[in-house]
Amino acid sequence: MTEAATRRTPGTPCWTSLMVHSLAATQDFYHALFDWEFTPGPQQLGAYVRAVRDGVPVAGLGELPPERQLPVSWMTYLASHDADETAEMIRACGGTVAVGPLDADEAGRMLIAADPEGAVFGVWQEEEHAALRESGAPGTPVWHELTARDSGAVAKFYQMVFGYEPDGTRSASSSEPGEPGRRTLHLAGRPVCAIRSADRSLPRDRGAHWMTHFAVRDVDEAVRRVGELGGRVVEPPSDRATGHAALVSDREGAAFTVVRAEGA
Repeated sequence: MTEAATRRTPGTPCWTSLMVHSLAATQDFYHALFDWEFTPGPQQLGAYVRAVRDGVPVAGLGELPPERQLPVSWMTYLASHDADETAEMIRACGGTVAVGPLDADEAGRMLIAADPEGAVFGVWQEEEHAALRESGAPGTPVWHELTARDSGAVAKFYQMVFGYEPDGTRSASSSEPGEPGRRTLHLAGRPVCAIRSADRSLPRDRGAHWMTHFAVRDVDEAVRRVGELGGRVVEPPSDRATGHAALVSDREGAAFTVVRAEGA
């Protein structure tokens, strides 16, 4: 899992956000599931709030314009010291920049991009507002994983853009023992995220995508609660590389993983 000390290192997942059709209903869902409270956030892209747990910002929720009837999904943001420079690197390495770079009030500078397989991700240049420090506490994001058709090829893109380490057993270009097609990416010797090959198992209606893992005390209880709140269980609880976890979705279909908190 990602450690707090690496939060500002370029390439480290530093924030996660979700754009939905009904912001009020989504706030109710995640308040009931993760005990989140909400405070106003940057409004450049429309109505937006920061989810807060125990006084610490943990995620962002925004509302899509009524005319944009798009599927919704959680988006991972990767840290950068210079969003404009990162945007140029993304383009040079075969990705695309869809939004920005642009300023987000006092919070910093951001952009939204897609890698060569089409997986959408954000880039965050932190300013006054401190980006998320992943503590591993229940109700907070603790891991981010990209599912792609070819983990080896797309890993090279992220390695070139963000400088993930290609050395030895901590390689972004070689599969982990016992986990064919799964590659953990490292910065400063620490694991920060992973890329997993889905190959033919990747649904046609859902291409390459980043997945946010939220810590919970009890995975089975969280899965039960998701169902009660109008969400859906996509994959039931099981032991995985990231721990005991389950894949679920909220009322609008945004998928996320709940994983047992360390020490729980």
